[in-house]
Amino acid sequence: MSAAPPGTIDPSTTDLTAADPSAVDRPPGPAIELRDVSRRFDGILALDQVSLDVPRGSILGLIGPSGSGKTTAVRLLTGILAPTSGEVRVLGEEPRRFRRATREQIGYVPQGFLLYPELTASENVDFMASLFGLQLRRRRQRVREVLELLDLWSVRGRQASALSGGMQRRLELACAFVHDPAVLFLDEPTVGLDPLLRKSIWRELHRLRDGGRTLLVTTQYVGEAQECDRVVLLAEGRLIAFETPEGLRRKALGGDVVEVETDEPVDADRLAEHPVLLVDSAVTRISQRSPRSLLVVSPDGTTVTPALVDAIESSGVHVVGMRDHRPSFDDIFTMLVERDRERDDTAAAPSEGDDSPGKSPEPGRR
Repeated sequence: MSAAPPGTIDPSTTDLTAADPSAVDRPPGPAIELRDVSRRFDGILALDQVSLDVPRGSILGLIGPSGSGKTTAVRLLTGILAPTSGEVRVLGEEPRRFRRATREQIGYVPQGFLLYPELTASENVDFMASLFGLQLRRRRQRVREVLELLDLWSVRGRQASALSGGMQRRLELACAFVHDPAVLFLDEPTVGLDPLLRKSIWRELHRLRDGGRTLLVTTQYVGEAQECDRVVLLAEGRLIAFETPEGLRRKALGGDVVEVETDEPVDADRLAEHPVLLVDSAVTRISQRSPRSLLVVSPDGTTVTPALVDAIESSGVHVVGMRDHRPSFDDIFTMLVERDRERDDTAAAPSEGDDSPGKSPEPGRR
């Protein structure tokens, strides 16, 4: 057996001039960098001027619907593809020019099961370890370590094809991690798994992050944003948000949102004009959910609460309940994508009285 499975990274295809891992000695900096990166396929724009930095020892979630450009981004970062324009760096180097020592610091879990189905779990992991140059004694030690870590030791003698879907995904993670990489790229590692198995995978990813590894994880499950340190939202190849999970909520909602319930109906428009709430823009928006329920948006929901209670109760209405309003990440993603589309529609629409043809739309993305 002389070749790596399709979709894996084979260090034997890279430059051998830096075979000593100690050669990868560079000052601290972002583990992953993209600068105005675009990628076209036969005129189709799959990724559109994306820029971001990923600090070491963190999890970045790349979230978006199918066709948003997530897999293209991962293939650029692993050197499978070259950007049409812009600059990509991982551990300070261009992926297409990785030295062997740098390549050995990268782990990759592609979409789909691409390991050898006729080999056992331990044989698959052992083979991947051998590709990265681990000697026999160290290889045996690492195979056992990662199989135990991912709760696969008890099925080490079972053929990969006979493992459950969840076990296969964990086996792929074991193969990607056996050489102890500094950076892991995982392309939809939880797709098709039930919620319990998805939680199990994320527990392992958090453990790796806490051990100092940098992980980039793509997912179609928008709710998994809360598992990441920072989140990129992609839509049609465009980066429409790059925030912490809490920052995503604030970006979508315009700040902190407090839900207020009162014992009597209250007029949201009149309340918004109360002098206390106008000071330093303490409240930026008040909307009426029902006659006795309000949603109040503020740059700082904690400090505005006393003023909000005073403003409501000064009219003779009593507050009976207040709580943070936290919509699901699915709702947040929908808000941000729709807002981005509205901006595009506004920018593309010709001004009134303009007889010139409108701007041609960007070619479709995949």
